[in-house]
Amino acid sequence: MSSVHDWAAPNPVTTNRSGLIGKGVDRYEGPLKVTGTAPYAYEVRPPSPPAYGVMVGSAIATGRIAAVDTAEAQAAPGVLAVWTHLNVPPQPPRGTKAHPRSTAGSRPALESDRVTHWGQPVALVVADTWENAIAASALVRLSYEAGTPDVDFSARLPDAGQPPGEQDVEIGDFDAGFATSPVTLDETWSTPIQNHCQMEPCASLAWWEGDKCIAHTSVQMVKPAQHGLAETLGIDRDAVHLLTRYIGGGFGGKGQTYDDLTLAALAARALGRPVKVAFSRQQMMHGTIHRPATVQRVRLGAEKDGRLNAFSIMTWTHCHQDGTFTEHASNFARALYAAPNRLTGHRLVKLDLPGAGPMRAPGEASGTLSLECAMDELAEQLGLDPVELRIRNEPAVDPENGRPFSQRQLVRCLREGAQMFGWDRRLPTPGQVRDGRWLVGLGMAAAIRGNFLLPAKCSFSVDAEGVITVRQGMTDIGTGTYTVLAQIAAETLGVPLGVVKVEIGDSELPPAPGSGGQFGAASAGSAALAAGMNLRRAIAELATGDPNSPLYGGDPERVTFQDGVVAIENRSETLAALVRRAAPDGLTAEGDSRPPPDMREWSTQTYGSHFCEVGVDPVTGEVRVRRMLGVFAAGRILNEKTARSQLTGGMIWGVGSALTEGNAVDPRHGSLIGQDLAQYLVPVQADIGDLEAIMLDEVDDKANPMGIKGVGELGNSGAGAAVANAIYNACGVRVRDYPITPDKLLAGLIAKGM
Repeated sequence: MSSVHDWAAPNPVTTNRSGLIGKGVDRYEGPLKVTGTAPYAYEVRPPSPPAYGVMVGSAIATGRIAAVDTAEAQAAPGVLAVWTHLNVPPQPPRGTKAHPRSTAGSRPALESDRVTHWGQPVALVVADTWENAIAASALVRLSYEAGTPDVDFSARLPDAGQPPGEQDVEIGDFDAGFATSPVTLDETWSTPIQNHCQMEPCASLAWWEGDKCIAHTSVQMVKPAQHGLAETLGIDRDAVHLLTRYIGGGFGGKGQTYDDLTLAALAARALGRPVKVAFSRQQMMHGTIHRPATVQRVRLGAEKDGRLNAFSIMTWTHCHQDGTFTEHASNFARALYAAPNRLTGHRLVKLDLPGAGPMRAPGEASGTLSLECAMDELAEQLGLDPVELRIRNEPAVDPENGRPFSQRQLVRCLREGAQMFGWDRRLPTPGQVRDGRWLVGLGMAAAIRGNFLLPAKCSFSVDAEGVITVRQGMTDIGTGTYTVLAQIAAETLGVPLGVVKVEIGDSELPPAPGSGGQFGAASAGSAALAAGMNLRRAIAELATGDPNSPLYGGDPERVTFQDGVVAIENRSETLAALVRRAAPDGLTAEGDSRPPPDMREWSTQTYGSHFCEVGVDPVTGEVRVRRMLGVFAAGRILNEKTARSQLTGGMIWGVGSALTEGNAVDPRHGSLIGQDLAQYLVPVQADIGDLEAIMLDEVDDKANPMGIKGVGELGNSGAGAAVANAIYNACGVRVRDYPITPDKLLAGLIAKGM
């Protein structure tokens, strides 16, 4: 499709004749997962007994390995190999691309004696059993020449510079607008390092079949993983068959591969047998990426009626010494509220810490924790209701670029959320409501997350039994990809869900961008719809061109598909009978989707509102979330059940960001203090009260041919701010340094004399 306008034409998904689109369908792969028979990467059964690799992490944050003694480890029972930088097989330099169109370059493991962060993999032990490998890994003796780690983010703030290739974005004259505003706010918030804490750690299994590497790994994007491994191994890209069929959570932390994949493939080639390598939970905290800390300065200037005259959010963040990743915590604000004078930008510090990278709702999750609390504070100064303040600053067009919105239902989310939640019962003066020992408060926040569409391909086939098979190099990180692809296929070809097979997570299948950034379902699904339409057309032409078909001689455009039957008016036959007779080897069709150039003429976002009620214990500083409501507008919903699961999961993550999640750095060693799930606290069931997510009816025909948009990260955007605002309403204490732990809250309560 060459234009967004082509998407307005009806198609099987938008007409939804069978009613499968939007239905709360159970997960396609659910029975396999709940019975423990879905093979995750480490659990795949290889063709012969595997060996087991265990990585050894660095005990310093910066410096070099001065001496290596592996004799004791090599002599340990069952040990097959011990590698360090001294004897690891040669690999091309980092970033090398022998094939210029590779989507990732070489990622060598154990590449040199240089240590760039604490916990960096610096050795590998491979043994016949995991227990033997673990025991031998403790016998690897490494001596270091350690440098002084540069890990103090706060101390380095004055040295921060603009990220490479970026500039501040200013509309109008912010300084003048702020100076002349009768009501102003200028406050700073900080957010800590956060870790992804996926249920499944990063893990890989590899073996070789001749000159071809077969690798199972837990990664969100198939093609970059395949290409990167091929470049690292120094082989052709087609000589790597990479599979990632089941992933136990990703959240952005598996958007790239790590040393487990490289080392498993290298060891399997060297030893001539399958090798498994997995990160331990403790190794995950340092060996993979994390969300970096931020400092955010928010300045708002308003007229006395609440209309913003000046608006600024500036973010300071950090990344690895060799990296450039920036937590764009200011970007989301550019499309949220109207104001004629605007200034947003970012500053970056490089530290001797593990790599920083994307984490669920990168930018929005951190940024809304400041801006949406600042709006609450401004509303209090103005004597306005926080919902009303946001509505008064609703823009007619995108406030940064002037583009029309494709769909924007933020005001509806705010108003309907307020009504459903009982917002009118909120008392604006803090500390007025008690329930026994608890002080009770209500808070709210707006939510926004961009909509994206990336190029993708897909293949559909039908066999002589009428079974439809969807094949795509897409992934499912628990978001429901298997299920929504099955729904699209079934609706497009008019067959029951039970006759649809979905094959994904395989580098030999038509490429798709993978799961992440809220672009997965839209991108993969649009290509699936295109493939389904092409197969539908081929089936219609087969039926109307077959003299033995009741549809013979008819117009292919008039063929209908429903309940496994193809028909023209009162002439029909089953799809299976047609294919069995006229195409016994089956039919296959491919389709692709890519964003047309005129898609950029619209501002396309997803929106929502969060409402929260908390209880605060003034004696202990304990906070309890009593209930939460989220109301969201995110295009046509493909699956009500999986979409709600994604939204509520994001809301729960927002509770964690507000109350518990954060990892401090030990300045002596440059290590993160929280190194497992006993020290790094995420919300559990007992931490969450009543929780509900409402999805508004919406079709955005400027987003993609199906009118859908992503939901996976929207639920996390603004949720933490709603919790923080509710805490203030409960007890009158503002904590601008997240997470809002009891010690910080108690300090404020004591200062207030409570």
